[in-house]
Amino acid sequence: MEVFLAELLPRLLGPRTAFTIHAHQGKSDLLAKLAPRLRAYAKWLPATWRIVVVVDRDRDDCRELKQRLESWSAAAGLLTAWTCGQSSWKIVNRIAVEELEAWYFGDWKAVRQAYPRVAEGIPRQEAYRDPDATIGGTWEALERILQRAGYFAGGLRKTEIARAVARQMDPASNTSRSFRVFRDAISQVAI
Repeated sequence: MEVFLAELLPRLLGPRTAFTIHAHQGKSDLLAKLAPRLRAYAKWLPATWRIVVVVDRDRDDCRELKQRLESWSAAAGLLTAWTCGQSSWKIVNRIAVEELEAWYFGDWKAVRQAYPRVAEGIPRQEAYRDPDATIGGTWEALERILQRAGYFAGGLRKTEIARAVARQMDPASNTSRSFRVFRDAISQVAI
């Protein structure tokens, strides 16, 4: 996620909006540290700054995960986009459903630009029509597809793929609903 965001955010935010990515050692590390970190941020966060939390859903219940993130934000005293609407939020919590790789399925053209031997018709297959509904792990599905096309015989290199696909991605045409919700939140802070 860190590599993907580092490539994509400059295009979404524009040249006048600065950002910092605070990566974690996976979802469990993020969730273990988030509540106390939000309380600390709430004490000094400048008025013009915003926090965007992005986490994979994985196998969690999406509503329960979202509620947990929202309750930690509220407990820290940070207004969320979910509770106060579009205007004065300090934090927005977004979930990549099921995983970051679903966002790649949402812009298959970007995947094909990065990996040209991949079949063009993947998004027309029933299993991939809705990128956020891919069952059984999106990274595993992506790995199988890329390997069939002759890429990554030794296993998926997630960092390399994140960078390559993010460079090609057209945020306006991505069909993943969870990506579009993330993108729209980011557009609210872009200058």
